[in-house]
Amino acid sequence: MSAHLTTSWRYFLVLFGCLQQVLSIQTGICQLGHNSSHADRCLCAADILSCTGLGLEQVPVDMPGFVVTLDLSHNRLLELRQGSFEGLFRLQTLRLTHNQLTTVQPGTFDNSSGVLLRHLDLSSNKLRALELHYFQDLPGLEELLLFNNQMVKVESGALAGLGSLRRVYLSHNRLTDFPFFSIQDHRHLQLAILDLSSNHLRKLPLEYISSLPSRLQQGLYLHSNLLVCDCAMYGMFRLWEERGFASVTDFRKEHICRVYGMHQGTVRFFQHDGFFQRCNLTAITAPLREQQSSVAVSEGKAALLHCSTTLTGKNVTFFWVTPSQEYVAPPGKNGSLKMFANGSLEIMVTRAEDSGIYWCMALDPEHQRNQTHEVNVTVVAQDSSEPHDSFKTGYTTLLGCVVSLILVLMYLYMSPCRCSPCNKAAHPATSNVAGPESAQSSILSPTPPATTEGPGRKVSTNKHVVFLEPIKEQKNGRLRVGVGQGHVGPGLLLEPEQHPKPDVYPDTPLMLP
Repeated sequence: MSAHLTTSWRYFLVLFGCLQQVLSIQTGICQLGHNSSHADRCLCAADILSCTGLGLEQVPVDMPGFVVTLDLSHNRLLELRQGSFEGLFRLQTLRLTHNQLTTVQPGTFDNSSGVLLRHLDLSSNKLRALELHYFQDLPGLEELLLFNNQMVKVESGALAGLGSLRRVYLSHNRLTDFPFFSIQDHRHLQLAILDLSSNHLRKLPLEYISSLPSRLQQGLYLHSNLLVCDCAMYGMFRLWEERGFASVTDFRKEHICRVYGMHQGTVRFFQHDGFFQRCNLTAITAPLREQQSSVAVSEGKAALLHCSTTLTGKNVTFFWVTPSQEYVAPPGKNGSLKMFANGSLEIMVTRAEDSGIYWCMALDPEHQRNQTHEVNVTVVAQDSSEPHDSFKTGYTTLLGCVVSLILVLMYLYMSPCRCSPCNKAAHPATSNVAGPESAQSSILSPTPPATTEGPGRKVSTNKHVVFLEPIKEQKNGRLRVGVGQGHVGPGLLLEPEQHPKPDVYPDTPLMLP
């Protein structure tokens, strides 16, 4: 017994040692060259470094180079200095939310992952402006969170170098305007969400907003601002609601405007639109509707898309962006897309995957103007199999009817095969008494039994079926019918008896008491 316990204890110790080694590899306290007494409490787990809630006032130094996700949220960081993340060449996600950051110094992201950094969270801090140099070293940034700060200004080129940017969240700040013209050009082809809700925006530059790609308009959130009520603003939002843009339909109650001249006159204009009854929405939305056209083309055919703008002159240049976010400039691309000098784009041979929204931009560098136009292309697949399927279905139905008719005729007019063994077995019975086997075999036989009822008399072909109890006994060569409690048994064919005088005649049904 003791030997067994000793062996089990040894196995337990070995297992515990292995588990301890695994845990020491996967997670543990990171040894950092720290500049704070709390930095040595950071936790490492795989390629994640977490230093949350430690009261840090500066970014720790000498962080391990394998870090992919760095979380420094819920601390007391005041600023990001030059080279704060030096050596983190694999960094992809950086969370700095809930600190006290007021500025990001130039060169903050020098000698770091740069193009690999995709997610940056600076929300819930004290940043007051979005300056040019903040993110110039992050061309691969895709998501930027800056909500719940104290921003009053966004410089026009602050997002210029972020060509991969997809989502920007600037809600719950103090912005009174936003440089929409800075995101019109082809440098922000991926941008799909721009959240400017819950700010202090008062007047919207509709000429710039209406020139944004439809994809960005769908993700432009402007609710809960201090907008001044006017017909042009109302017409744009009504058109967005008509097109089903989520930025409007998901926040109908939060879209408000202030009636001019009234200090506290706030109107939820999607619920109470009486103030806008005199607005000529048809005239207001007509130019906005002209900025988008639709083209339907059969698959395999060519499609010509026109870039309808009002810009003219020799210096005006054009380019297109496909639904797959590909940039197309003259003379075209790979022989599949051809672009003309007037800005028109021809799809040489359309395919199903070519469906989507194409948008063109006309640039006038002389007057520093640009305009956009969208074309919604629908490639209709040619379903050549439909007539063939109809013919195939009709043919199958006709064939089924013919086969059914043939089977019915065969059943009615063709007799079963009379083979030699069947003929031999069909000789007249020599026994005067029909036993149980002969009675049951007469049911299974397809032809009536050959029963002779006397010399010179013809053979009776009538079968008389009665339902009897199972045969219990035979008496004097006759079958005794057992009837009990009104129940009748399985059906039997009774053969006529010759000796003595038969009680059951072939042509007379058997009457049971």
